[in-house]
Amino acid sequence: KENCRPDGRELGEFRATTVNIGKCSITTADGSALVKLGNTTVICGVKAELAAPTVDSANKGYIVPNVELPSLCSTRFRSGPPGEEAQAASQFIADVIENSQMIAKEDLCIANGKLAWVLYCDIICLDYDGNILDASTFALLAALKNVQLPSVTINEETGLSEVNLKEKNPLIIRKHPVATSFAIFDDTLLIVDPTAEEEDLATGSVTIVTDEEGRLCSVHKPGGSPLTGAKLQDCITRAITRHKEVKKLIDKVIKSIKPK
Repeated sequence: KENCRPDGRELGEFRATTVNIGKCSITTADGSALVKLGNTTVICGVKAELAAPTVDSANKGYIVPNVELPSLCSTRFRSGPPGEEAQAASQFIADVIENSQMIAKEDLCIANGKLAWVLYCDIICLDYDGNILDASTFALLAALKNVQLPSVTINEETGLSEVNLKEKNPLIIRKHPVATSFAIFDDTLLIVDPTAEEEDLATGSVTIVTDEEGRLCSVHKPGGSPLTGAKLQDCITRAITRHKEVKKLIDKVIKSIKPK
């Protein structure tokens, strides 16, 4: 009623967002990023491996996302195989990659029918305080922007692949999807970037993913309170604004880590 939340934010206000890209995150990965949304902390590492493409997609590589919510990030998660929330988050990220066309799988093909890149994208939550989908999408995008793949050729005589680690190229990111999540209260009230406590109290949630052209990549609404068309439109408008903020932040960080 007071248009104020437990942490002092207004209903439409995001928590402080920071992103750390590259070497300082995971040195063993081909690309990495650490994202913080308030207390929610997510790290993403991308590992690139070579594999043979499938017969029906001879000219395509693969992207394999996996979201982990280990017991260390919150008391709500147990050790062991991935729980429902982690599986749902992994599926959400897979859908975002597919629907936004952020990377054309054809770009990952090295030799038609013979060799392609597989990008394993591991997204691990280090500290869980709500809104895992926004943080995961952001971390994935930032990590992929950081990936450098060595040039690979196939030796005609031996048929073996030769990797040149001295010559590396960045991934071609065709679209930049950004997720914006809202929690719904009493079927009418929308708050943006909910904390874990707010998520528990909410009657529903919705996540809107847009790209830099303001196009809708996906709307993720797992049950809960229904939304009117007008409310959904409000969410989309807010998501487009949020996209500009996030993109600006990524560009700024990438610019600062580029070798002078």
